[in-house]
Amino acid sequence: MPPPEPGARTVPPVPLLRRPRALLAAGVLLVSAVVAAGVLTSADAGAGRGAHAVAPDGLRHTTVQVAAGGCGHGWTHPVAGRQVFDLHNTSGTPAEVRLTDARTGAVYGEVEGLGPGTTRPLQATLGNGTYAFTCLPADADAVTGPTVRISGDNSVRSGPAAVPVTQQELIPPTLAYQQWIQTRTVELARRTDVLRAAVDRGDLAAARAAWLPAHLVYERMGAAYGTFGDADAEINGTTAGLADGVRDRDFTGFHRVEYGLWHGESASSLRGPADRLAEAVHALRRSWPDQRMDPADIGLRAHEILENTVQFALTGRTDYGSGTDLATARANLDGTRALLGRLRPLLRTRTAGPAGIYTWMNRAQHTLDAFDHDGRWTPLAQLTRAQREKVNADLGELVERLADVAALTDVRRTA
Repeated sequence: MPPPEPGARTVPPVPLLRRPRALLAAGVLLVSAVVAAGVLTSADAGAGRGAHAVAPDGLRHTTVQVAAGGCGHGWTHPVAGRQVFDLHNTSGTPAEVRLTDARTGAVYGEVEGLGPGTTRPLQATLGNGTYAFTCLPADADAVTGPTVRISGDNSVRSGPAAVPVTQQELIPPTLAYQQWIQTRTVELARRTDVLRAAVDRGDLAAARAAWLPAHLVYERMGAAYGTFGDADAEINGTTAGLADGVRDRDFTGFHRVEYGLWHGESASSLRGPADRLAEAVHALRRSWPDQRMDPADIGLRAHEILENTVQFALTGRTDYGSGTDLATARANLDGTRALLGRLRPLLRTRTAGPAGIYTWMNRAQHTLDAFDHDGRWTPLAQLTRAQREKVNADLGELVERLADVAALTDVRRTA
């Protein structure tokens, strides 16, 4: 990253607190439990049997057992409201546990890897309805516990829940996204050829002008990087892990050309790197129709694109002289929006969350666009403290909300 101008102040990006694997930002943790059969009601809940007294946290606690013979034993006096289930694994194997709507299968929360002999809390808000714990022991079939009914209290609404997605449901959005990437590879090849031609004829001013438009096309394709394989390092690699840094022979791609264009290298010295970049881009364009993205990963990628943006672009770690980190962040936002557009039909039927996500996407876009001056982007080092904090806060909040997309689209074990 270019050094800050005299008197300029910078602040580190907002640290990302990665959410536990949970549903809908509910803060719910689920643990393994043991089950019997039957239907229980809340008629005698006031007696308090099967539950602790109100704990220091002010919430009602119920101990729920996870054992080799069943799931959910101990939840004998159900009540409405915000509460904690202390899930205790009495079996000899770890287990995954979910609290579900007994009628629809929607999941209110889950905990993975509840070890033998351990207890972990699950916090949930439950209203009138029917519920059941489902336990999925390691190396054993899933077991669903007794149906528990809560009734008679219309003042409490249940917290968020979502029906898990299936691999089959994720195939159509994945195929649609793959086709979108195919179109981008054609555009990428065309713009990279413009960059290479400018370097070949020795017009470095034109090459600098062509570099950013080509690079941003690639940055918008972030959800597919894992499918690109070695091509990603060849096209957009950095000096991370390279012994000789910017002089390492394995430093290739857009950032190698960027370094040369903004550090006074001659056109003759850049022809090799520009040719190598263009060859890698064209190879990707030719090979992409034969590639297949894993549908199970697509929701996670919607979160990871901007998570990586905060980690790398907003810290200047991927800037090799052009000062265009904020343009990279904006392109990454475009890429996230493109992926969410394909996932939106699935998300809309499971949570109201997408509306909030799009609100924060628009907010982040408005913030970033303020630093675009007819294609000339403000470098990170020139941001005021207030501007830097605003960028960090908007992108950081959006990353947190996108963690819910990753959780909602996680294909879960069902048997």
